[in-house]
Amino acid sequence: MKILSPKPVYDVIVVGGGHAGVEASHAASQMGMSTLLLCLNFRMVANMPCNPSIGGSAKGIVVREIDALGGIMGKLADKRGSLLQMKVLNTSKGPGVRCLRAQEDKRGYPRNVQEYLSNVPNLDILESECKRILVEDGIVKGVVLEDGRKVFSKAVILATGTHMEAHILRGHAIKEEGPDGERPSHGLSASLMENGLRLLRLKTGTPPRLDPSSIDFSKMEVEYGTPGKHAFSYDTMDFLPLEEMIVCHLCYTNSRTHEIIREHLSDSAMYGGIVKGVGPRYCPSIEDKIVRFKDKERHQLFLEPESLAFSSIYLQGFSTSMPEDIQEEMVHSLVGLEKAKFLKYAYAIEYDAIDPLQLDHTLMVRSLPGLYVCGQIACTSGYEEAAALGLLAGINASLRIKNKEPLILKREEAYIGIMIDDLVTKGTKEPYRLLSSRSEFRLLTRSDNADERLLDYGHAVGLVSDERYERLFGRIQKIKETDLLLSQRHVGKNESLQEYLLGLGFPRANGSESLRDVLKRQKVLYAGLRKAVTDLPELSEEEEYKLETDVKYEGYIRAQMKASKQRKEMESLVLPEDIDYLHMDGLSLESREKLNQLRPKTLGEASRIQNVHPSDIDVLSFYVRHKDING
Repeated sequence: MKILSPKPVYDVIVVGGGHAGVEASHAASQMGMSTLLLCLNFRMVANMPCNPSIGGSAKGIVVREIDALGGIMGKLADKRGSLLQMKVLNTSKGPGVRCLRAQEDKRGYPRNVQEYLSNVPNLDILESECKRILVEDGIVKGVVLEDGRKVFSKAVILATGTHMEAHILRGHAIKEEGPDGERPSHGLSASLMENGLRLLRLKTGTPPRLDPSSIDFSKMEVEYGTPGKHAFSYDTMDFLPLEEMIVCHLCYTNSRTHEIIREHLSDSAMYGGIVKGVGPRYCPSIEDKIVRFKDKERHQLFLEPESLAFSSIYLQGFSTSMPEDIQEEMVHSLVGLEKAKFLKYAYAIEYDAIDPLQLDHTLMVRSLPGLYVCGQIACTSGYEEAAALGLLAGINASLRIKNKEPLILKREEAYIGIMIDDLVTKGTKEPYRLLSSRSEFRLLTRSDNADERLLDYGHAVGLVSDERYERLFGRIQKIKETDLLLSQRHVGKNESLQEYLLGLGFPRANGSESLRDVLKRQKVLYAGLRKAVTDLPELSEEEEYKLETDVKYEGYIRAQMKASKQRKEMESLVLPEDIDYLHMDGLSLESREKLNQLRPKTLGEASRIQNVHPSDIDVLSFYVRHKDING
């Protein structure tokens, strides 16, 4: 609940009310921790200062993983008042990259989150700024508030987003301001540096918002949602029908747009020498796209409504740091936007972040026990990445307080595991973004099997109730039992089934062929089998899809499972804590420094550190095995 004055001591203090802070504070409080959430403005908790959407390529899978672990982003994104449109992406590219993307209500989604958090037990919410962290004998003990009060805790989770020493940039104009007009955070960066932490200066940005009444949508392509019952959360039963979804539109830049941008590059904050921070490579500004992709004649732009409560269009793909007058000229060059009126001009934002190489796999700072870092301050970009890191930080801070083993997800188990492993072993010099290409085991980390992968973890840490666990476990068992039944049933003399296969262009099936073998064929669907074999179990649309994927891609899935097993064997080879990397013969000089700095716990972790080569791994492997043999 929202409070006016904090208690003197909490188990966990979460600094920041963005998507990372929301999940961290929810997880900690649900795990029995007395928790304080510090935010600058409660009305901006779970705000969407950039695109009001959740999900997308790889990110949609992350939201399902958050839900399977017991987080709240998915179910609140599905909720009436939050959801405006749901789409299934990558349907033609295979199950490994198929995922959901939802257009959310910029006002409705945060409101739903705020109402939910207000009723979470063990959670106090205070509007106040954290100025410093309290450190005693090298251990974090709490925070100092803006009025000088000290609040003590067993763990502090930093989730400050893009607020730390934030600057808004438009052209050569610089303003001390946070995202969406919020105030920036001052003082915390200095406190962190005083305690030996390395900070990075990063940059991100957002496009202009336009008045829809000034746009000619008839000149653009219409983008509809996807019909059917699609949701992020396994608990969602109220699905938004297609006819109630808003429509989006698609348009493109043109040669005139590109010409204007090239003529005014020196006016932009980014190319005019004003921006000092490094921007996200995979979500660049429009001027960066024009410079980097000189031969591309056009770039697609999506026009997306921001809310049902007010009229505003978000021009997705048109992030820029140009001056306001140049922004108008750029937008007016677009077909259908010749007379567009600006409601809000685009901007770039610079902010301080913490070098993630200083974190371990629990997201705790190695040199400051009790201090956890998540979200954009940990060098990620995107609401989904932030929420996932917040969830794991909240879980691991709580487990540490309870003296229990941490939850560390492996790369073959979850995209969340991939992200954390990438951040703490490879680091990043730009805002990190999850991509499906980062997963070596895409058929194992699918959107449709997040519950099967992660439900046990969520239940074990206490974020998935017994009732929910039994219900979702029953769903998994139902699919497995149907799979087994298909292997036991055969085509026989079923003429309806033969007609179904003939209609798909297949020859008559052998009567002894199992229904499972039939389902392996391309184009054959479980729904089609069930029409012909009427006593087969009824499954939901999503359950049918998972079953079809498990059957049709069985060989590929087994191959990835085999490769995953080999990796686990490498992960099980523990590196001694006292190993002297700096003086180990055979290691390259650059790998000695990195290994000594990051102190990997296993050979597998060492293999993923940047500048550690296969030959270095061979040396480490020989050292550890030889050490084991000789005691």
